[in-house]
Amino acid sequence: MNSAITTCEHPNPLRGDGVLSSHEGDQGSKKDGQLKSSSSSHLAYGILDIPPWYLCIFLGIQHFLTALGGLVAVPLILAKDLCLQHDPLTQSYLISTIFFVSGICTLLQVFLGIRLPILQGGTFAFLGPSLAMLSLPTWKCPAWTLNASQVNTSSPEFTEEWQKRIRELQGAVLVASCVQMLVGFSGLIGFLMRFIGPLTIAPTISLMALPLFNSAGDDAGIHWGIAATTIFLIVLFSQYLKNIAVPVPVCGREKKSHTSKFYLFQIFPVLLGLCISWLLCFVLTVTDALPSAPTAYGYLARTDTKGSVLSQAPWFRFPYPGQWGLPTVSPAGVFGIIAAVISSMVESIGDYHACARLVGAPPPPKHAINRGIGIEGLGCLLAGAWGTGNGTTSYSENVGALGITRVGSRMVIVAAGCVLLLMGVFGKIGAAFATIPTPVIGGMFLVMFGVITAVGISNLQYVDLNSSRNLFIFGFSIFCGLAIPNWVNKNPERLHTGILQLDQVIQVLLTTGMFVGGFLGFLLDNTVPGSLEERGLLAWNQIQEESEETTKALEVYGLPWGIGTRFCTSSCAQYLPFWPREGEVGVRQLSLCPGDSEEGPRSATDTRM
Repeated sequence: MNSAITTCEHPNPLRGDGVLSSHEGDQGSKKDGQLKSSSSSHLAYGILDIPPWYLCIFLGIQHFLTALGGLVAVPLILAKDLCLQHDPLTQSYLISTIFFVSGICTLLQVFLGIRLPILQGGTFAFLGPSLAMLSLPTWKCPAWTLNASQVNTSSPEFTEEWQKRIRELQGAVLVASCVQMLVGFSGLIGFLMRFIGPLTIAPTISLMALPLFNSAGDDAGIHWGIAATTIFLIVLFSQYLKNIAVPVPVCGREKKSHTSKFYLFQIFPVLLGLCISWLLCFVLTVTDALPSAPTAYGYLARTDTKGSVLSQAPWFRFPYPGQWGLPTVSPAGVFGIIAAVISSMVESIGDYHACARLVGAPPPPKHAINRGIGIEGLGCLLAGAWGTGNGTTSYSENVGALGITRVGSRMVIVAAGCVLLLMGVFGKIGAAFATIPTPVIGGMFLVMFGVITAVGISNLQYVDLNSSRNLFIFGFSIFCGLAIPNWVNKNPERLHTGILQLDQVIQVLLTTGMFVGGFLGFLLDNTVPGSLEERGLLAWNQIQEESEETTKALEVYGLPWGIGTRFCTSSCAQYLPFWPREGEVGVRQLSLCPGDSEEGPRSATDTRM
């Protein structure tokens, strides 16, 4: 029987160059006379540690700021197709709502879901089918909503125009979320992953952002000078200055006052670029360097075009379910969002394994993955009920932030969830982000969409790229994922079966490049002959099915408050696919913490050879 010794070491967050440094290597296995495990020696705080409350708040705000770009981007992208491009006040309400729901979903995921320190928020995967649905003739915005001079944002007619569109999105997300909960809580996700490999995931994720180039280009084209400045700053901070540390004053117990290295540009490249470009637009507006005529080139780069939003927005506004009315459901929207849900689930599983490696946790067992996907489905259900116009998923950006800060504590993400809740209630915050000049947003989108496309292509590292089979499948899937939606958008009248609802379903699916490319990749990868090693499934499955018999598995991934170990220990519950199994932990933990004499579960003493 293996034995693991758990000590009560709580490292000082202010030692040396502080936890904010991402470039300090391991200092050996012994520190301050205490032994540290090799898997977590690089961490200032492990997943089960609780940092001081002030550090939790600071790092929680940092996670909020890291996710800020993605959270704000989703409502701003949807605004045009919701007929809200000339209503920044309502855009601010959508931003506040997505903040609020993301906070709820983050807390649910940390306490009841995968239980890893991973943030939840809006997803770009839902944008493709959402925009495809809103481009149907039924939902295209009337011409008068595109003219700012004809839009009266307080009129009932205008309110109904945008609310009926978001209610349609709500209904689709609500139904699709039930499918995701079923797949997660039933354990079906494990069966599906046997057939989904890198050649399915790579075109799916790549085509998540590629079709959005038109929207990003239009926004950036409002003023290419401002957009190019935004792109330059983000690239400068994230690629060229990321290894430059900024000294910051710190007060600690051992040293009353000293400086600590803080890799500012590596942690906040998007936020810094956005704020500096925003400030530049403000200076150009004050000096009248930008045109004041609404029809002139570059007018929307001015910061005073949406200045009234801050004065109109309430200080506090509590989002609530059904705030836009009763959701409506149509088959076209439902099938499109289901395709996005499948892509989101695959992406989240990769995030779970990456997060576990970074925080020194054992690989997530099947029951934890099932529960995490199920809770994400519940999060999408809440997003549909509140009316964000989107769903929720795990945020890859925040997984990367864990490696930068070297703090993998769950309590930090709990603090981040609370920060999101507060930001969602504080109405002026959402209003402030709704006033970002359009070309600044366009420049940010071009960078973010490029990174998402690269993330999708990076999945090809597991396959044999010297194989003509693999090159054909990936290239053909990507090309069709771009060509078919483009043709269908130009020739919608050719898709005519005589049944209106079926026509709409087919049009939404075929105009969603992510679905077309992912489906072709899945079909060809599972039908064209090829070895497991050639297809990348050998390496892929090795990552997905690493040993679950590790020291902290039950402690990390078990349900909180003793559920399944001290409470609700019915033998029937052990057959649930999402219920923790005590026997999966093959070691017994001996605690050396003062006052902690609680023994591990009896079945934890049973081991395998």
